[in-house]
Amino acid sequence: MSDHQGFSGGSLERLNAFIQQRPVTRRQALKGAAAIAGLAALGPLASACGSSGTSTTASPSVAASPKMGGHIRSGVSGGSAKDTLDVAVAYYSEPEIAMSWQLYDSLLGFDPDHNLINLLAEEWEANADATEFTVRLKSGLEFHNGKSVTADDVVFTFERLLDPKTGAAGADLLSDLKSGNTKKMDDLTVRFTLEKPNAIFWEALAFFPNGIVPEGYAPKGGKSAIGTGPWIIDNFSPGDQAVFKPNPNYWGEGPYAEKLTMIQFPDSTARLNALLGGTVDHIDLVEGGQASVIQANPDFTLLEAKSGGWEPITMRIDAKPFDDVRVRQAFRLIADRQQMIDQALGGFGWLGNDMYAPYDPGYPTDLPQRTPDIEQAISLLKQAGYDNDLTVQFITSEAIGAGHVPAAQVFAEQAKAAGVTVNVKKVDPNAFWDGYGTYVFSQDYWGTRNFLAQTTLSTQPNAPYNESHWKDAEWQALVDEAFKTSDETKRNELVKQAMTIEYERGGYIVWQHNVLLDAYSNKLTGVIPDTWGQSACKNRYNLMYFT
Repeated sequence: MSDHQGFSGGSLERLNAFIQQRPVTRRQALKGAAAIAGLAALGPLASACGSSGTSTTASPSVAASPKMGGHIRSGVSGGSAKDTLDVAVAYYSEPEIAMSWQLYDSLLGFDPDHNLINLLAEEWEANADATEFTVRLKSGLEFHNGKSVTADDVVFTFERLLDPKTGAAGADLLSDLKSGNTKKMDDLTVRFTLEKPNAIFWEALAFFPNGIVPEGYAPKGGKSAIGTGPWIIDNFSPGDQAVFKPNPNYWGEGPYAEKLTMIQFPDSTARLNALLGGTVDHIDLVEGGQASVIQANPDFTLLEAKSGGWEPITMRIDAKPFDDVRVRQAFRLIADRQQMIDQALGGFGWLGNDMYAPYDPGYPTDLPQRTPDIEQAISLLKQAGYDNDLTVQFITSEAIGAGHVPAAQVFAEQAKAAGVTVNVKKVDPNAFWDGYGTYVFSQDYWGTRNFLAQTTLSTQPNAPYNESHWKDAEWQALVDEAFKTSDETKRNELVKQAMTIEYERGGYIVWQHNVLLDAYSNKLTGVIPDTWGQSACKNRYNLMYFT
């Protein structure tokens, strides 16, 4: 359950090894971050589950007096014998993320309206030029082993994250923080001094792989864990299951159950059958084609969440024919997005508009929704010198995730109306990522993230995953200025202008944003919809209880 956010050095090598071992899906997540959201209405969670108005089917919230006791069994997708509980690198499979989410907390997070909230932090502030961020911890925090959480632990955590030997998933988001520049001010206060202004550095502090660990933390073979989260690991068998017991000194709400077991099911049908047969109480990543089975059974609930995760068709702007902006514009007008969603995803998706970060406060909601216009597409192609004679190869693979291959095939059929021949080439999952970044016309997937953080990963010229080879001087000037702008209103306006440029001439066709599906027994309540690009990974099981 990962995307390529945060991969660098050893972590990228680990991802490649993981892909070789389990080639079918690298669905969502790493791309889903700065992604620790909370659900303020349910108490002081350190979770990224839910967003105002975005859940189409919601579970009942935690009652005033939840029922105590019981054993929660959750079926999570995938898994590997190489899975680890080390929060810094546990970001490459669904079970790793799901487990880490229960065990650790970061300093900051987000509420459902995407406002920054405190998790382990009591308060924080940035200086005027966004080069210093000072964080004060809550008092009385304890790790699972009973040790008090102090500034020394925070300093140790970030030094460890910055060490290339760690291969930390969040290293790219910490690129402006150098080793030695995280300083203890007093027992509960830490100051981060950056090499250059970065007004969104707080997103790195709210990225869950940057969870706080105790000084000297060294998980034995990745099978041990010490954090501040609501659950304590009791037994872990990589590739099979993890068993947790409640943290009696948890700083937040819950847990309400006496035991939590996460069971790994690489096969989606086996996962569904486990739920229907009563082996588990909850499952993640339900496929669209399975939704009707759950909806038809009164004993279960299908949980839908309107995610900010996005799935682009990628066009390299430095290669023909997409080096001509008119061709890029034409291809965007060819796409019948709703038809792609209906036919490739069973209707479980929401319309994209060629821009990512739909929950960013700077997102230009006033731009018109792009709809098919074959006549205009033909005209633009003629202007670009292509008169019913354009042929392109469309690279796709099951490695990207469910729905991508059929989506490519639907687009190819749509393109015929504009006189464009699209030859769909389905690449073996083991081979797809070897050519990633070189494809002229292809696909990808990303999870939820704000605009500026996303640019550091996929659209700035030096971004590690600039798959469209995007480069635009006017856009870059706006982005650079936004990173230096502490005033949120002014920064949002700069973001809006930059996003508008990508809408007009960028290298992405963002055809849909993900609708994520979980399912659970009606005996269980407190299940939270996740809109951040992941599924059970970001459910905090401490809020769940049996009716």
